Amino acid sequence: MTKKSTLQVEKVNTHIVNWLKKYAENAKVNGFVIGVSGGVDSAVTSTLCAQTGLKVLCVEMPIHQAQSHITRGREHIEQLKKRFPNVSSIEADLSSVFETFKKAVPYISDSDKVHLSLANTRARLRMTTLYYFAGIHCLLVAGTGNKVEDFGVGFYTKYGDGGVDLSPIADLMKSEVFLLGNYLKVPDSILNASPTDGLFGDERTDEDQLGASYDELEWAMTQDEAGQSSNAFSGREKVVFEIYKRLNTINQHKMTAIPVCFIPKK
Repeated sequence: MTKKSTLQVEKVNTHIVNWLKKYAENAKVNGFVIGVSGGVDSAVTSTLCAQTGLKVLCVEMPIHQAQSHITRGREHIEQLKKRFPNVSSIEADLSSVFETFKKAVPYISDSDKVHLSLANTRARLRMTTLYYFAGIHCLLVAGTGNKVEDFGVGFYTKYGDGGVDLSPIADLMKSEVFLLGNYLKVPDSILNASPTDGLFGDERTDEDQLGASYDELEWAMTQDEAGQSSNAFSGREKVVFEIYKRLNTINQHKMTAIPVCFIPKK
């Protein structure tokens, strides 16, 4: 499961920055708002937005967050503000809001489904917060999803981190996001950290949840797009390919348009 990226990072950087700037100008907004988590996707996205010269608001939204995530996010934000005068930041601690929500809804049982639903609730509270700031400052909510998450395995929360106005890095694989992050001088603490969605308030990684690394899932996505089936593989490759296919299948509801019941003209 080896791969070699041919990403021309400088050209890709310029292309995305120009695309962001043109989109914002056509939308007649002041710039962008981004939720900064301490991960590489939000770090790269916020740096790309900063290069447009338009207003960029980085929002920290901890909900019982692991301290390591908070530390990495703040390191990136401080670095970004020193590099770009158009960048500002604000913190909205949503821990108490999350606890109030939990008290307001029936707590059925201490099950995996409840824990997952509450994890997704965290993401949806953050989405609501980002749109609050976007409305106040006339900004667009910039998404931070990459290609393998958004269109491969659907590893994001519907109407949570999937609720955005535009997605600047959604055509880049995770490995390509890391390459771009290195080019953009994202802090090493972020580039060297294991990817995590941070929705459970602990140190579990994305790989812990998915059962495969992003490099493995990118390989599987490429094989699937080439028309391969699991019968073509054995050992770890077969396991990874089947993980990818299962996630891709059950998460199609995130990747396709909302079904509409059309009424016949007659």
